[in-house]
Amino acid sequence: MFQIDFGESSETVVGIDLGTTNSLVAYMDAATPRVIRGEDGDNLVPSIVSLAPNGEIVVGNPARQMLIDRPDRTVYSAKRLMGRGIGDVQDELKLFPFRVAEGSEQVVRIQLGEKQFTPPEIAAFVLRQLKKNAEAALETQVTKAVITVPAYFNDAQRQATKDAGRIAGLEVLRLVNEPTAAALAYGLDKRKKGTVAVYDLGGGTFDISILKLHDGIFEVLATNGDTHLGGDDIDNLLIHIALEDIQSEWGEDLSIHGEAVQTLRRAVIAAKESLSFLPSAQMEFAFHGKTYHREITRELFDRLITGIVDRTLGPCRDCIRDAGVSVEQIDEVVLVGGSTRIPLVRSAVEKLFRAKPHTDLNPDEVVALGAAVQAGILSGTLEDNLLLDVTPLSLGIETMGGVVSKIIHRNSTIPASASESFTTSVDGQRNVLINVVQGERELVKDNRPLARFDLKDIDPLPAGMARIEVRFLIDANGILNVTARDARTGKEQSMDVRPMYGLTDEQVEAMYKASIDNAEADFHARQLAEVRVDADAILAATEKARQSDAYTDLPEEERQAIAKAVNELLLLYHGQDHLQIRSKIEELNAATMTLAENMMNAAVKGALKGTKL
Repeated sequence: MFQIDFGESSETVVGIDLGTTNSLVAYMDAATPRVIRGEDGDNLVPSIVSLAPNGEIVVGNPARQMLIDRPDRTVYSAKRLMGRGIGDVQDELKLFPFRVAEGSEQVVRIQLGEKQFTPPEIAAFVLRQLKKNAEAALETQVTKAVITVPAYFNDAQRQATKDAGRIAGLEVLRLVNEPTAAALAYGLDKRKKGTVAVYDLGGGTFDISILKLHDGIFEVLATNGDTHLGGDDIDNLLIHIALEDIQSEWGEDLSIHGEAVQTLRRAVIAAKESLSFLPSAQMEFAFHGKTYHREITRELFDRLITGIVDRTLGPCRDCIRDAGVSVEQIDEVVLVGGSTRIPLVRSAVEKLFRAKPHTDLNPDEVVALGAAVQAGILSGTLEDNLLLDVTPLSLGIETMGGVVSKIIHRNSTIPASASESFTTSVDGQRNVLINVVQGERELVKDNRPLARFDLKDIDPLPAGMARIEVRFLIDANGILNVTARDARTGKEQSMDVRPMYGLTDEQVEAMYKASIDNAEADFHARQLAEVRVDADAILAATEKARQSDAYTDLPEEERQAIAKAVNELLLLYHGQDHLQIRSKIEELNAATMTLAENMMNAAVKGALKGTKL
């Protein structure tokens, strides 16, 4: 297992929460994570980027002001567009004032004034500002970072985040799931095991994740949420009420005045934030010499927002169900996002999960603090067993034909978890041999064996009908846990293996070099092995079919065509041209088409015999 080596004097590694609404950066001050303030004294940097008329890029609070004055030159919530194609974000784009550049096809390009930018470039401007803030506060160059991402981000979205970091001049050492970072901030990784729910209600999005803790490793069991639900909905509700009041009192519709609405929004947000701590709050707003004033009590506020809070509970229940756990099995609940300061939100979460949630840390900062903890571990500031970096060689299992199916690939960041589903190759098969191997070659014989065990007493189904789930989990100590489970019966078998021990760095490099040197030959061998597996399957199925009445009922010429196709496939079976073998498989498949249809019709008639429709 490799470790990150920063030399004798380790560099500062920061933790970054790259958020949809706001972003922030944190670092480890000795053993304590701390958020870094910006030039304006705020911890939070709004994730807003604007292109000034003079061509200067403006980020954060100054860009927020330009959103009012120059919405055509300002972009926000670019995180929603990261790693997604133009076809994926049509619904998102309807909600934004900025335009997508003409000619955008696969990659979204945002038009700001006379210039165009991709979402990673927009995110890079925010990251660059955070980097600048960190360097000013720490008085040192910052080039390495840990960045958080939503648990549901796919590979493309994660890669886009890494690209943004690289554009900003940051080496992204690790991407950490936001719920995992929140749990790290609370030190929940120190538990041996447990189940953690992370409820994240931010300004524009809501996420709920259920994590399973296993020896310091967090595995995401399930995630759910609503990408258009958050504190903004509460703000908009209060603004709508205020605008109706103002129109009634002043006889004027202020909704058509963008500056007035944005000013009113600030008054609404101030009142909302006060109601998290006080029994009542004053909502005051002045515009063109007139003043609007209204008192809102906590009781009224709770009644107004009950529907919004309730909208978060449905995804929570779905997530619990998808995770396969009960509420009673959830040991810890963590709150993330500024909107979780609202007392009604906290009481609703506590009632649903039947546990008092963690609220000691600032919910706006908890994800960045967790990222800083991970950054401290990677930089060596904190001593922890998570210094292990990547898997040096791929890990997989043997499949039909002696071929390796890789489940966790070389250089995967650990802790790592992955699973795949397989099936049986023989009718009535009761046992499945799980042969775990390590290496980069395509065939089992050329890789290093690690472990073998049997999954016994699976349902004896026809070949191809069973579903066997194989799951690999590498923990922080480099120990691989392999679990095989019969999806129908739930029976499972698992074992721990130590895949990284016993190999020197030189041996790892030698194995990797061998995989490169033999890549072409290995690929050819794999193609042959796979096509022979397919040939075995169709030959066995054809032989079985030739014993049936459906075959006897075929015209003589069709039976002769099947026999000819079988013989031609057998003649080429041991040859070295996988394309020729594949072509003969397709010819046999075509020759048996009528036979397969007749057998299917006979099976359906048998199943419906005596049944009235």
